Amino acid sequence: MDAISAFADHVVRTGFHDLPGDAVKSAKTFILDTLGVGLAGSCDSMARELAELQGTWGQLGEARVWGNGKHLPAPAAAMCNAYQAHNSEFDCVHEEAVVHAMTVVLPVAIAGAERMKGVGGKDLIAAVALGVDVAAGLGVAATTGLRFFRPATAGAFGGTAALSKLMGLDQAAVVNAFSIAYGQCCGTMQAHTEGSALLAMQMGFNARNAIIACDLAARGFDGPKNVLEGPFGYFTLFETNGAPARVTSDLGRRWFVTELAHKPFPTGRATHGIIEACLKLKRQHGTQIAAIDYVTARVPPLVRHLVGRPPLEQMSANYARLCARYVAACALLEGGVGLEDFTPQAYCDAQRQALAQRIAIEVRDAGDPNALTPIEVEIGLHDGARHTARLDVVLGNPANPLSKDDQLQKFRRNCQAAARPPQSHTVERLIELVDRLEEVADVVEVADLLGV
Repeated sequence: MDAISAFADHVVRTGFHDLPGDAVKSAKTFILDTLGVGLAGSCDSMARELAELQGTWGQLGEARVWGNGKHLPAPAAAMCNAYQAHNSEFDCVHEEAVVHAMTVVLPVAIAGAERMKGVGGKDLIAAVALGVDVAAGLGVAATTGLRFFRPATAGAFGGTAALSKLMGLDQAAVVNAFSIAYGQCCGTMQAHTEGSALLAMQMGFNARNAIIACDLAARGFDGPKNVLEGPFGYFTLFETNGAPARVTSDLGRRWFVTELAHKPFPTGRATHGIIEACLKLKRQHGTQIAAIDYVTARVPPLVRHLVGRPPLEQMSANYARLCARYVAACALLEGGVGLEDFTPQAYCDAQRQALAQRIAIEVRDAGDPNALTPIEVEIGLHDGARHTARLDVVLGNPANPLSKDDQLQKFRRNCQAAARPPQSHTVERLIELVDRLEEVADVVEVADLLGV
């Protein structure tokens, strides 16, 4: 039997009361984080264009675009919000899976809840946790490096799982929904390589497609039943030689939502270890920029592949966020990396460019094709001094988590970066509602605050 049946069984049979307390807590933590990131993403000029364009394709006002206020059909709203949640590279990630496991799941679940009305907070938490189980589970089951953009392809299945749960689909319908989502699955790594805005759009495409898949399955549309392990299934075409059995055997015991990592910086997660090591050395040694002869980061192959690109004076924000040499230079110069570092003026700053050119990314094989650590950074000074920092766990990982204060500070900053920044009392109300989400009778109460 294809492993998709085990994922479908998990979705159908698991409810809120099956979740352990740490899974509920983590789900609420990353729901809030993703809402904040999605609000910040609304300030992107293409986000505004996307919302306007979606409005020309259908006028049914079922769900809101976060930080925009526009009402759209649920698939269109989910598409816009998933794009916004990823366009600043600030969204949480499951490191072992190499999947941004909330980015498709939450926009799909929120749009579905808005459309359905009467979806309680407990139902949303369960749907999100199950969606993360599926999306991250598929990533963990992968045994080779990324051939397609895994956060989007695995996200399609995760979003489908979440909405299937909210809609109450039975096991056969959930399998069909997964199948129909697979038929629409997309995600090319070429967008990552070139630093194209299509990277985040692929999250949007798969969010939209997840809702379409669930709607079709609910109407009785059929699909193939071996979409993971069949001769043309996901683990043949998208992720060759995957091992889903090592994940399905733990469903209901291992809760992937508890393993998500916060992003403290709005950059590709593969840059974070390099940034943190640079900041650690700066704090320890107070190194003056003029004294630096070179900086060398020794990283696993995946990190070099994802973020080892050269810095350019004219870059897109998408390219710059995935350029380890540029963001490391920002960290050393500014003592951190923020949304303000991704502007044309910042890219052509002579001091940043000069420092970035003295930074090298070298491969040190970690043995695991999906490993993001260990990271080692060495700073060499003109006087011959050498300073080194090594990281095995990066800030934001559950083993090295952000403090609650830092989590909330990130959320509040992201809210203020929105195209239409919510008033401070609205921000605090969002924090309060998500904190007691299991008591919320209708998720629309949360959604009402996202579009103002």
